[in-house]
Amino acid sequence: MRRTLWAGSAMTLVLAATAGCGIGDDIGTAAPAAVASGTAASTPSAAPDLGAAEELARGIDVPWGLAFLPGGDALIAERDSGRILRLTPGSEPRPVADVPGVAAGGEGGLLGIAVSPAFATDDLVYAYLTAADDNRIIRFRLGGGDPEVVFDGIDKASYHNGGRIAFGPDGMLYAGTGDAGDTTSSQDPASPNGKILRLTPAGDPAPGNPIANSPIYSLGHRNVQGLAWDADDRLFATEFGQNELDEVNLIRPGDNYGWPEIEGEGDTEGGRYTNPLVTWPVREASPSGMAIAGSTAYVAALRGERLWTLPLGGDTIGEPTAQLTGTYGRLRTVQVAPDGALWVTTSNTDGRGDVRDGDDRILRFPAR
Repeated sequence: MRRTLWAGSAMTLVLAATAGCGIGDDIGTAAPAAVASGTAASTPSAAPDLGAAEELARGIDVPWGLAFLPGGDALIAERDSGRILRLTPGSEPRPVADVPGVAAGGEGGLLGIAVSPAFATDDLVYAYLTAADDNRIIRFRLGGGDPEVVFDGIDKASYHNGGRIAFGPDGMLYAGTGDAGDTTSSQDPASPNGKILRLTPAGDPAPGNPIANSPIYSLGHRNVQGLAWDADDRLFATEFGQNELDEVNLIRPGDNYGWPEIEGEGDTEGGRYTNPLVTWPVREASPSGMAIAGSTAYVAALRGERLWTLPLGGDTIGEPTAQLTGTYGRLRTVQVAPDGALWVTTSNTDGRGDVRDGDDRILRFPAR
């Protein structure tokens, strides 16, 4: 059963025990025909010291999602195993949940996670996962109990599954989805694929969305895997290109970002499409996670094997600078911890990287 949320129905499903980036995203070639803390973090003014890396954990199985609990512990989602680990700095990570229904394969599996803004009272954690028939978002209590599906029916494929979720400053749940190899879905207002979705915590279309009773916040995306807000509540997102250009976009409600008509910058057709603020050749990026601390955005690059730093200036972005190039291999996720430190996950065991001794690992860069 699938939910038709934009038709206005509010259905609750219980997850059965059965059940990113794309081929073009991670290696920079076209896919064959046939992608936060989990909450909006504060943006401390202190910058992370990228020359003072601390390895917090190693031997993690394709760490994908990363979200912080109120006390500062991190939850880490392993894409292929379906496990969620809890990591306290200075201690070994320990499993706290095995998410049922995860059908890992290709770039699908257990992807983004987010912690409820009301976690202190509701104990809820959200996860975006690839199931047997679709991609979906579930929620569950960390202390136990059956998961609940809050949104499903997002088409799946071996690539372009999107997967990043985060609660925004408005308390709504945002999700980046991919086109799942069907480029027409990105322009289809009846499809949740190739979009950024904005949902209530219960999974219904959020009030104030551009189209009433629709979960769609923006459209025309190829594969969104990074979501981050600045101190003025502006939403920025990363997007994988196909053969030429990856992107960082400033997301405005109702805007159309052009895919598949435009990759990178192009003719906006009189304002119909919105151009990105930043583009890179795909060999230098394949951008996944994104975080913002103060006036700097940090973008984790997979194929580019680097961390991009981007100076923010309101609605604009200055010249990006590459950091950590080749030092740790593929970088998947970057988040700002409650203490202002920057956490980064590597992604060398995902089938696309050169595995190094100790991969995959969780790194921490302290705020100075």
